[in-house]
Amino acid sequence: MERLGTGIGWRPEIADAVERIPGIDWVEAVAENVCPGHLPASLLRLRERGVTVIPHGVSLGLGGADRPDEGRLTALAERAEALGSPLVTEHIAFVRAGGPLTASPLLEAGHLLPVPRTRDALDVLCENIRIAQDALPVPLAVENIAALLSWPGEELTEGQFLYELADRTGVRLLIDVANLHTNHVNRGEDPARALAEMPVEAIAYVHVAGGVERDGVWHDTHAHPVPAPVLDILTDLTSRVSPPGVLLERDDNFPEPAELERELTAIRGALEKGRARAVSGGTRTPAMPPAAAPAPGSARQRLALAQTALLSALVAGTPIPDGFDRVRLGVQARALGVKRADVVAKVAPELPEILGDGYRPAFLAYAHTHPMTGGYRRDALDFAGQVLLAGGPEDAEVRRELREWWLERSGPVPRSARPTVRLARATRRVLLRR
Repeated sequence: MERLGTGIGWRPEIADAVERIPGIDWVEAVAENVCPGHLPASLLRLRERGVTVIPHGVSLGLGGADRPDEGRLTALAERAEALGSPLVTEHIAFVRAGGPLTASPLLEAGHLLPVPRTRDALDVLCENIRIAQDALPVPLAVENIAALLSWPGEELTEGQFLYELADRTGVRLLIDVANLHTNHVNRGEDPARALAEMPVEAIAYVHVAGGVERDGVWHDTHAHPVPAPVLDILTDLTSRVSPPGVLLERDDNFPEPAELERELTAIRGALEKGRARAVSGGTRTPAMPPAAAPAPGSARQRLALAQTALLSALVAGTPIPDGFDRVRLGVQARALGVKRADVVAKVAPELPEILGDGYRPAFLAYAHTHPMTGGYRRDALDFAGQVLLAGGPEDAEVRRELREWWLERSGPVPRSARPTVRLARATRRVLLRR
């Protein structure tokens, strides 16, 4: 595996800072936020300096019941080729459910949700990863995710699940030590045991990020400083294997460049401590033997039904499936709604400007009963349309602004700005009021 060194997540908000921070060997960019034909100037400059750029996907949904979408795979491959990347990465998660396998509407989570650690889910994930590997021009690495909830009836620990996944597919692993900490707080899972059981020699690189604890639940925000327990897990990992690369993630609430440099220094310190403590061979617990050849048809059907029931409870208010913690599902549902509101506010910044303080409560009320079905831009339009259909907002001027915004973006082409056309529209509105 290529040695990457120390990296940082490239985001447009900190692009200038990333270019100036000393000792950055590589960066990671969210694949869906990069257009192959119009690469950001900052990324081009970094590449010219010899800095490696790796696309990190968030929407493929390899842990879902459906086979990977060909269009999404093609898009990920195009980004890898445009950036000259040595590998691409994605998540062990599902992000949508429903559709033909369940004869129900397709639902989008807008977030990475955990895959049940069952034989069915492992069989489906292995086949999906093989499909992705065949479609990509460079090796694939997949990341363990943070979770607020646990699936009932799981058959494997996280380490055993990852061991079998790598053993059966040859896929590389992107291990997020912050996510191991999250699962320790939220699900009582021991990070040391997970590291002992997983195939650490398959690690492509490591993520480090911050979060925050609220009411006994750890939220993997990527918007707070990296806490000491996460650095301790990084040290433990490094005592078992020397990871090819380590990357600091920050997605929001960006600090000053000096603070990012201090976090990178702390990460390097944790790595040095781990190397000094290195143990030969680690203390891996034997993984369970590989399962027989998968039966994707029946496994996909069962997984599809289970994931659809869970996602529907989270985003559409349907009954909670048996065996889940109702409190935790409530926390996850609220977190999904808040994330949708935040992302829609970024995708369509005019909405919070038009609605002011009323934007967030109105959106959260809408999200409770209106699942996302077509991405965040569609979600913004659907939200605005629903507000207007319900007779809001109460202020006539605000309602007019919101209606104009919706009409401008909801048609197949932008509305004409020619004076004669605008006059005709205004005349029609006057006539309709009579």
